[in-house]
Amino acid sequence: MAIKSGADLVAEAKAKIREVTPDEAMSDSTPNLVFLDVRERNEWNLGHLPNAIHIPRGSMETKIEALVPRETHLIIYCQSGNRSAFAAATLQEMGYEDVVSMSQGIAGWVDAGGEVD
Repeated sequence: MAIKSGADLVAEAKAKIREVTPDEAMSDSTPNLVFLDVRERNEWNLGHLPNAIHIPRGSMETKIEALVPRETHLIIYCQSGNRSAFAAATLQEMGYEDVVSMSQGIAGWVDAGGEVD
């Protein structure tokens, strides 16, 4: 088995998913849109997107089905866009078809002028 770096794994995940920029996420008007924050609790407590759902990446697979129906339009974010890419790839494997990762994460959202609670 070939040894892969963390960067290799991120690139593989991003090749399997669709990403949107923070600007695209801000202008998304899909009726059943849900923002999913997959950062850790301490990161969430420092600030998060208004009305986002928080499920840390480490427990997402066991908690998502009880909170978010599979037909939901999900925009997943983290700090910079890597954990959200892994989360998006995993959710696609779980049957969530309308899921994207927000490139640049909450850092890009803030830089683009997005609101934070």
